[in-house]
Amino acid sequence: MDSGAIRRPRRRLALAAAVLAASGVLGLTGTARADSASGCAGREVRTLPFASGVTHVYKRDGYVCAVTVARQPGPTRTMSVSVQARGNRPVVDKGRYKHHAGPVTVHAGHRCVWIKGSVGKYSVSSGWILC
Repeated sequence: MDSGAIRRPRRRLALAAAVLAASGVLGLTGTARADSASGCAGREVRTLPFASGVTHVYKRDGYVCAVTVARQPGPTRTMSVSVQARGNRPVVDKGRYKHHAGPVTVHAGHRCVWIKGSVGKYSVSSGWILC
């Protein structure tokens, strides 16, 4: 009996198993990324809505990330997002954008953070959170 004939089905089976495993891993990665489509890593821990937008806050391994998204994407307008860990200066992304400002990430450890976001003339400020 030719041993090559036996190896080919095993190789195909191994290849098929590898493809299925990789697609499962990619599927899980895709699901994890769906939660952080904003560009922030981790899980969403707060949503701070306001009249013209919403600021999403994510946390992972001591890092806090935030992004401000306009409710009505369109022409460029002033948008901003900032994250400040207690005892540090805020990290800010401010400019003229169509859709969102950020993401902005800081290492907060176990410290409280203050999140601010704005789109046009409307804004939100969280106060000290995630303490």
